[in-house]
Amino acid sequence: MNILAIDTSNYVMGVAVVKNGVVAGEYITNIKKNHSIRLMPAIDQVMKETGTVPEDLDRIAVAHGPGSYTGVRIGMTTAKTMAWTLGIPVVGVSSLEAVARQGVFFNGYVCPFFDARRGLVYTGLYDSHMELVKEETNVLMEEWLHQLKALRKPILFLSQDMHVHEAMIRDILGDSAWIPDGPYQYARPSIIAQVGAMMDPDPLHELVPNYLRIPEAEAKWLEQQGKK
Repeated sequence: MNILAIDTSNYVMGVAVVKNGVVAGEYITNIKKNHSIRLMPAIDQVMKETGTVPEDLDRIAVAHGPGSYTGVRIGMTTAKTMAWTLGIPVVGVSSLEAVARQGVFFNGYVCPFFDARRGLVYTGLYDSHMELVKEETNVLMEEWLHQLKALRKPILFLSQDMHVHEAMIRDILGDSAWIPDGPYQYARPSIIAQVGAMMDPDPLHELVPNYLRIPEAEAKWLEQQGKK
């Protein structure tokens, strides 16, 4: 099975082509540039360098959130448009799970998270089999860390936003917190392809972003409607 994987759900952007379980090519950046401008050229580059034409693809896997609202939409729109044009299945993969799977060999729990501002994070808790122990949620980081502390288990933390919350993690969890070096903190699109290969395809028009919370603009609109 030939899979194109796409991840624009957060600051890091990634594209990969995986052929029959082998990573043929992978492109990852962690730079401040617009995903909407760079995604299609990145896909084109990886496809060309791996000798892959669109007709060779059997499936597209895309990170469907949580993360940046705009970023998630960019990846989802691109993946669904390509899948519809090529007549192939598309699979949505949790952005958090994609990060968590980099800790699959850790003997304990794995906690991926993304900063959601104002002290909030998008997060969840996985065991070593990548089964959810605590459902993915949008929660105050301090509150979340006290929940994890009560579990009395070693926990591996993974996040591109580690610098924002590392001090609090170490302060609350102490020796129970494990924080690896930088390269392990970033999602790899090849892992998204791996997960996507194991999943049942989503009906194209039913695949929607997993924001975990409604956009702020929508929340304000609903509040205004309530006041009326």
